[in-house]
Amino acid sequence: MSRKLKVNLFSLGTIFFWSLAFPFSKLAMEHFTPYTLGFLRVLIASVTLLIIGKFAGNRSPKKRDLLWFLLSGACGFGFYLFAFNKGIQTLTSASSSIVIAMTPVFTAVAANYIYKEKLNIIGWVTLITAFSGVVIMMLWDGVLSINEGIFWTLGASILFCIYNLLNRKLSTLGYKAIEIVTYSMMASVLVLSPFALKGAKEVATADISQLTVLLILGIFSSAIAYYLWSLALSITDNISDVTNYSFVTPFGATILGSLILKEVPGIGTLIGGAIIILSIIIFSKKGKKAFNPNQIEKLKDDFEN
Repeated sequence: MSRKLKVNLFSLGTIFFWSLAFPFSKLAMEHFTPYTLGFLRVLIASVTLLIIGKFAGNRSPKKRDLLWFLLSGACGFGFYLFAFNKGIQTLTSASSSIVIAMTPVFTAVAANYIYKEKLNIIGWVTLITAFSGVVIMMLWDGVLSINEGIFWTLGASILFCIYNLLNRKLSTLGYKAIEIVTYSMMASVLVLSPFALKGAKEVATADISQLTVLLILGIFSSAIAYYLWSLALSITDNISDVTNYSFVTPFGATILGSLILKEVPGIGTLIGGAIIILSIIIFSKKGKKAFNPNQIEKLKDDFEN
């Protein structure tokens, strides 16, 4: 299997599990609060990742890198899930996923300056057309309304952009994908630990269906999804090859929301989703300038110095 095919498969697997998180999070918050749901998700995910890492031969993190893992965990899981859960309280699954879909735009621009991952004119144009697909989904049927949830979710999008960049940094320092996501996830447990006691009380009063939703969010939408995402980021030449798949999330979340929550997608969702997918295909084939593999070694030297 080629590396490019692996990147595509890992990214698509991630998007499916993340798409599940939108309707399932709304279901979970019929019982759990946004704060405790975030803590319980990262706790379950940490245990799952520790089991996976046991078989994957995880190495212990170096002391000098602990602060980077703490920052990665705070941005990618702790503060991100806090903001995500606060936002989705007042947004539909489709609306929330549309705002989160801005992450690749933030990441591509940041990587262009930080990691010198140059985009050619086709790359920039397809980023714009992909975002236009998001806008079509957002405005066609008046799905998106300006409320507090928009700002919480926008904050989550920015936090995840930072996580993507930190993920790449940790990869250049020699950590494997499973190590990056495991130690970042464990760090996020510390970040959200003030909600542990309340979380335990809510688990004790939850029924089987609510616990099942929680386990799906913790194991699949958190542990396995983020592991696949880190794996894709660790083997790709350009971060944007992976992060651009986030544009598919609104389409997937809307479809799953219609199946799980009976949220019926409109024609705008279908048109916007088609534009997004077409843009990603063109971007992956034509959107990037040639990447010099020696840049990885240079980046590694720069970080270590």
